[in-house]
Amino acid sequence: MKKVLIFTASIGGGHNEAASCLEKEFTQHDFIVKKVDALLAISKSFDSFISGSCKIIVNNFPKLYGNLYDISNKEKTNKLLNISLAKIAKEKIYNMILEENPDLIISTHSFVISMVGHLKEKNLINIPFISVVTDYEAHKIYVNDNVDAYIVASEHTGKTLLAQGVSKDRIFPYGIPIKAEFLDKCNIAPINKKPFQILLMAGSLGLKSMTKVLDNIITLDGDYHIVAVCGNNKKLKLSIETQYTNLIKSNKITLYGFTTNIPSIMENSDILITKPGGLTVSEAIAKRLPMIIPYYIPGQEKENLDFLVKNGMGIYVYQIKEIKSLIEYIMKNPSVINNMKKNMEKMGNGFCPNNVVYLSENLINDCTLNR
Repeated sequence: MKKVLIFTASIGGGHNEAASCLEKEFTQHDFIVKKVDALLAISKSFDSFISGSCKIIVNNFPKLYGNLYDISNKEKTNKLLNISLAKIAKEKIYNMILEENPDLIISTHSFVISMVGHLKEKNLINIPFISVVTDYEAHKIYVNDNVDAYIVASEHTGKTLLAQGVSKDRIFPYGIPIKAEFLDKCNIAPINKKPFQILLMAGSLGLKSMTKVLDNIITLDGDYHIVAVCGNNKKLKLSIETQYTNLIKSNKITLYGFTTNIPSIMENSDILITKPGGLTVSEAIAKRLPMIIPYYIPGQEKENLDFLVKNGMGIYVYQIKEIKSLIEYIMKNPSVINNMKKNMEKMGNGFCPNNVVYLSENLINDCTLNR
């Protein structure tokens, strides 16, 4: 049996989710799969420092995060970053690769690219290497001559790699890997059901923003139902339960903590209010669920937002107080959502995790022949 080594990192949930999706896909095709958190494998202290620092900056200093993102996207800074990462981690990653002896390496986080790329450049390993870009624009840190194939979210993402010198034959717009449940049945029928269902991915918005959104939309005119998903944010769930007890009891609001039922909830919703994380955006596109974005973290999420707005799949509101009037307008003018769904249908038709497996088999076979 062929073996694939998948590197991920616990910085944001999207990288691990994409890795888990690929793990399942390859396992179903009779591959042996080893999934590894690269930062944790290097050392617990390194993982704690990187993950902890990112979390603190993102949560408390989002503008600083955006500035760091932009600075690291410049040629000289990015080169220095890649060299530093390779020096720190190449030995641990190299020993792990030797121990696992995979036929293929996949990375769902950009940090790993310079490490594996360095090993390939020095001819220490001769193993096909796939990088999965988990946002809708590719940061310069993804660009490496030793990546054999890039799995990207869309044709647009591919163009951002082309602009940075990556050849077209290495770019494959198969979509960010998402669970098969999101690809099963697509919600593209016109709005004709009652009530109008609003899905809030509350965990991504945080307590303060979430409360503001709920306060704004609970006085909507018309027949509506709100589904709020808090994820693992227990503090947020408790706060909503306490503040909106009567609305929950009257079934105006349905509240979830962590749930595996997101595909079905999306299927039955008419609009999604969320932050534009790469994985969430892909799941919504797959379900043809138009988005309202009231908040984003500068950097990747701003680029994802620009992509959504430009392609008519999402609407950005500059102030949370605008959401109520926007939803009321949409409820009275269903053509707005129907047009957004059509745009999503065009984009979502290209999502196919199966293709990653077929591409991998070809890369492995080509590598075997050339040895």
